[in-house]
Amino acid sequence: MKHILSRLSLLTGGALVLLMSSANAVELPAPAQNSDFYFDGAPPAPLVELGKNLFFDKIMSGNKNISCATCHNPLAAGADGLSLSVGEGGVGVANYRSTGEGDSAIPSRIGRHAPHLFNLGAKEFERLNWNGIHSKVDNGLLLPSGPETPPNLNNVLAGQSLFPIVNINEMAGQVGENEIANKIRPGDGRFASVWDLLVARLAETPEYVNLFKAAFDDVNSADDIRIQHYANAISAFQGFAFRSTNSAFDQYIRGDTDALTDKQVRGMELFYGAANCSSCHSGVFQTDHQFHAIAMPQIGPGAEAGTPLEDRGRAEATTAAADFAKFRTPSLRNVWITKPYGHDGAYNSLKGIVQHHLDPITSLENYNTRQAVLPKNDEFDQVDFDGYNDLVLRQKIIDANELEPITLTKSELSDLLEFLRALTDWNALDMTWMIPESVASGLPVED
Repeated sequence: MKHILSRLSLLTGGALVLLMSSANAVELPAPAQNSDFYFDGAPPAPLVELGKNLFFDKIMSGNKNISCATCHNPLAAGADGLSLSVGEGGVGVANYRSTGEGDSAIPSRIGRHAPHLFNLGAKEFERLNWNGIHSKVDNGLLLPSGPETPPNLNNVLAGQSLFPIVNINEMAGQVGENEIANKIRPGDGRFASVWDLLVARLAETPEYVNLFKAAFDDVNSADDIRIQHYANAISAFQGFAFRSTNSAFDQYIRGDTDALTDKQVRGMELFYGAANCSSCHSGVFQTDHQFHAIAMPQIGPGAEAGTPLEDRGRAEATTAAADFAKFRTPSLRNVWITKPYGHDGAYNSLKGIVQHHLDPITSLENYNTRQAVLPKNDEFDQVDFDGYNDLVLRQKIIDANELEPITLTKSELSDLLEFLRALTDWNALDMTWMIPESVASGLPVED
């Protein structure tokens, strides 16, 4: 290997590593440190054990038939491999999941792609969800629950975990199916009363009571368990289990100049240079945590009942027209193995989504709907692409686009893709170690 590290310099606070290859100078982020993560990257073992049980347990779903791990599965790199997730009522896990059958089948697909969970235990992730509706703010957390938000949540990841369990299509089930779904109503009291019912399930399970007592000093009996304990435990587990900081790129910025091939170095220089990727995909995890409109094709039902077949993106959270079709910049850690891509999983190949970034309007106009990964469903298949085929909506998405076309040669595109491959921590290919043989409720871990 002929990589020459001419200069390695940590600025105050470890902000940047300045690196010069044999030809061009680029600026690289500082490598991730334990201090960048909650609990300094090492949450207490009893808290992680409790969180692991909760993550894989179906007890917190209305019909006790789906867990967090169903759609954020270790066998599918922390997501589900589907363009649009199949929530409560589906059958199977990850990309083997179907839309279900008969009265228990799902009423519609989830409106957005399930994002991976890698490195969400890092403190820099202050806004979650594709539209940032779960956010850390100066005076605490900004969550859809407003005044019902429980106290003493450790971080925004804990806050985010409170909402799939009260979403009828994700985990709660439909009205009439169970006591959890029956409690979900718009208006005051829509969250706390549902959380109380779910916590009661945990408090009635002796093994869970013991796990909560071991994890929290303020839990001495079943009566002491609160929804914030659930949230803090499950977020601690996610932050620990899905930490991913040993890609070839991580090794390179830690000083191992042989970690990247010559081709990957050329791709890195494009990423941080002429290809302009780092204008949004910045930092050690390649995200600026901001929201951008890049003319992604709109497929599926959309995320809001009031705007069928349309996804307003960041505007859903801010109500600002200027935020229409803007979505959070995803981290690119493990991007090689976390397809499909985009807020609705429109692209099933890394080359496809990169080419979209290089010329968004042309890519949108020529989008091939066969790139979407969707379980067969005759009813849904008729409308899944109505949003994309709506020329009025498509023009709105075009008008919101922020990216200018960039031309790369075939060789440069190949180099860039190879650098994206170098962002993969290959330990993420086998995360079966985290899957428990059983969970505290006694419910089956997998379908």
